[in-house]
Amino acid sequence: MSYGAWIMLTGSLVGVTCGIVGCFLILRKMAMLADAISHTVLLGIVLAYLVSHSLEGIYMLVGAGIIGLLTAFLVQVLHTSGVQSDAAIGVVFTSLFAFGVILLSAFAGKVHLDVNHALMGEITFIPWNTLTIGGMNLGPSAVWMLGSVLLINLILIFLFYKEIKISSFDPAMASAIGIPVMFIHYLLMSMVSITTVASFDSVGAILVVAMLIVPGATAYLLTDKLIVMLVISAAIGVIAAIGGYYAALIWNISISGSMASIAGLIFAVTFILSPKHGLMAKLIARRSIVAEQS
Repeated sequence: MSYGAWIMLTGSLVGVTCGIVGCFLILRKMAMLADAISHTVLLGIVLAYLVSHSLEGIYMLVGAGIIGLLTAFLVQVLHTSGVQSDAAIGVVFTSLFAFGVILLSAFAGKVHLDVNHALMGEITFIPWNTLTIGGMNLGPSAVWMLGSVLLINLILIFLFYKEIKISSFDPAMASAIGIPVMFIHYLLMSMVSITTVASFDSVGAILVVAMLIVPGATAYLLTDKLIVMLVISAAIGVIAAIGGYYAALIWNISISGSMASIAGLIFAVTFILSPKHGLMAKLIARRSIVAEQS
């Protein structure tokens, strides 16, 4: 594959993986928790490096998964103790992220890991960091990591689809019929954590947050069926990745930033033109009601 094709494939995998998981966050009204986890996993990456002295993907995934669960747990504890959910997210987010920055600057400053790299990423370097087994070049390692995480997420969604769906729409009913709501909650948080860290090295936390929230929010405006929402969200992630790459080539701008911008543009158009929830549809409905009353 060509250099550009690898970059578009990597961006598309990020868009599909984040978009699918993000749908459940949108339905659970937990979008900003994704922002918190996407930053606090930096602490998990640093701790994993300090323990293993390696930046291999498996160590980062384990470290990020643990800290992601810790983030969700602390937010839940503060919220159930009477702290408002947004305030709880803010406290946990800033505290754990700041601790990760301190550890990074104090103990891991000389390795290929820094705050700017974690936040912004550098997708243009992806085709050069390849996976080689037995002397055979298998392509960028980021593609293999993202593909593996996407497969894991799809398997988990397939196995627990009913439980995730019911607990997302009606947690009270899910608990009443015996679904382990808290287990499903932390399972979803684990999926968010590994998805975030798998995308760190390629696109950074900022694009991850955009892909976790914007495609799902856009799909939410277009359909009332969950399975269709998942498909639309994944498709929007791919369109944003490919469109963002070509826009970055034309205007010579950041590829990750361009991908996030294209996703935001798609949402803006959908917000206006959505046939059921868009501004135009609501305006037409209001005029129809006024016309009938008059």
